[in-house]
Amino acid sequence: MTLATTPALRGRKILITGGTGQVARPVAQALAEHNDVWCLGRFGDPAVERSLNEQGITSWRWDMADPSPDSLKGLPEDFTHVMHSAVRRGEDGDFNATAEINSVATGRLMTHCRTAEAFLYVSTGALYKRQTLDHRYTEDDPVDGAADWLPAYPMGKLATEGAVRAFAQVLGLRTTIARLNIAYGPGSYGGVPMLYFKQMLAGAPISVPLEGQNWCSLLYSDDLVDQVPHLWRAAATPATLVNWGGDESVGVTDCIRHIEALTGVTAELTPHAVTRETYQFDPTLRRSLTGPCRVGWRDGIERTLRALHPEHLGI
Repeated sequence: MTLATTPALRGRKILITGGTGQVARPVAQALAEHNDVWCLGRFGDPAVERSLNEQGITSWRWDMADPSPDSLKGLPEDFTHVMHSAVRRGEDGDFNATAEINSVATGRLMTHCRTAEAFLYVSTGALYKRQTLDHRYTEDDPVDGAADWLPAYPMGKLATEGAVRAFAQVLGLRTTIARLNIAYGPGSYGGVPMLYFKQMLAGAPISVPLEGQNWCSLLYSDDLVDQVPHLWRAAATPATLVNWGGDESVGVTDCIRHIEALTGVTAELTPHAVTRETYQFDPTLRRSLTGPCRVGWRDGIERTLRALHPEHLGI
């Protein structure tokens, strides 16, 4: 069966963690039309949980930091597909807690869902060892889990990848590890491009490299949603590893300049030794698994602004 004829998922029981966020929420919403979708999380915002429930999505309270081995007790075990995107980011800088919470919670989740047809773990490209700003990272590039802008986060992802690889083989659970680039779109807060736009609106400086610009592979939410079933289909033991980003290489400064042109809002770009590090991917492997993206980044940025900040367009 070719990618072009891969059928949409229907009548499946799907478990999604991190379902209130930028990455997983649009996936949960899209799949809920024809599937039994459950979202796990803490649901700190009752309005978001209520919105998910109104769309036919079942919410189930789960705190990854709960040390109890029974933290998933009562949750059904007959899920056919799992997407695990919830994460303890480690903003407090506690490396040990970040590694412990993420890896242990993920191991428990995989064990609970050991009979699933496929398990998708959402990792990050931020764990790659930093090379030149314009380097196109492949799945075989070295990693170091170091990032000055949020040190514990990529280390936690790297530790959890180890747990995912182990449990995939020990449990015989077909798994894909997808190292995500920058996901964006109107599904939640808009992603990193909209964080930059909020800085622009506030007149806050945006740190850029001392020379050149950061590069990334923006992935619009529509393409992200379309690609999830293909990533499940690619799951295997040992786990399949793939860089998950868009087809186009996008300069972060170019992206900000595009936002300026669309909105008339000026960005204050400040050269700095430490920036929000981004990485552009070589999309060859991902395209072979999912097919090409449908939304170009310039169009995607305009769609996101039109959905979240329409008052600033057309200036």
